[in-house]
Amino acid sequence: MEFLGQVKSSFIDYPDRICVVYFTGGCNFRCPYCHNSPLLAGKGEIIGEDQVFQHLEKRRNMLDGVCVSGGEPTLQADLEPFLEEVKRRGFLVKLDTNGTLPEVLGRLIKNRTVDYIAMDIKAPFGKYNSVAGRAVDIEAVEQSISLIRNAPIEYEFRTTVCRELLNSEDVREIAEHIKGSQRYIVQNFRDCSSVLAGEGKLTPYAAAELRRVKEELSGLFADFRIR
Repeated sequence: MEFLGQVKSSFIDYPDRICVVYFTGGCNFRCPYCHNSPLLAGKGEIIGEDQVFQHLEKRRNMLDGVCVSGGEPTLQADLEPFLEEVKRRGFLVKLDTNGTLPEVLGRLIKNRTVDYIAMDIKAPFGKYNSVAGRAVDIEAVEQSISLIRNAPIEYEFRTTVCRELLNSEDVREIAEHIKGSQRYIVQNFRDCSSVLAGEGKLTPYAAAELRRVKEELSGLFADFRIR
């Protein structure tokens, strides 16, 4: 398995843990706010499995786990054996996903190959295609949500917001659909040169607006955060 980028030590990607983050190339979505657009075109620093495992052994006493992000990792044919090897070496595994391949998630959960799943919920189901930039199998997304919520692992759902794509009512609709979940994170859009839609095209929300959203929705979840 090959990766196209890494963060050698992260204190924020895996709650309460220190992890290394690896990014896979390719994605079946084209979200305008995506800040990893080079990965969609298969561009990046190629990192092979040997390099990954060398890094893990070198930092064994510093790292708790590995986060695999993207792109969309579940599109990778070698994902499952790779994660199995990470687990065999004694590290925790976190997976970031858009939830479009519930059959892959189901196997990973059943085989105890993942310890934590972070699933992006892009929009209320009626707006999914426009926010994801592709025709989306909503049934697959719903199945993944159900699988994750009922899995014996840690998990979070998260939604990225910008003014042009989602409003506060959209966030409320998502929150009502997944209320009672372990953790829900609303991520404010951050502009940069690698955003798929282009820098300066999309607008984040003011911090005060998102604080009001948090005040309204926090009671629906064991843990609700604005990031």
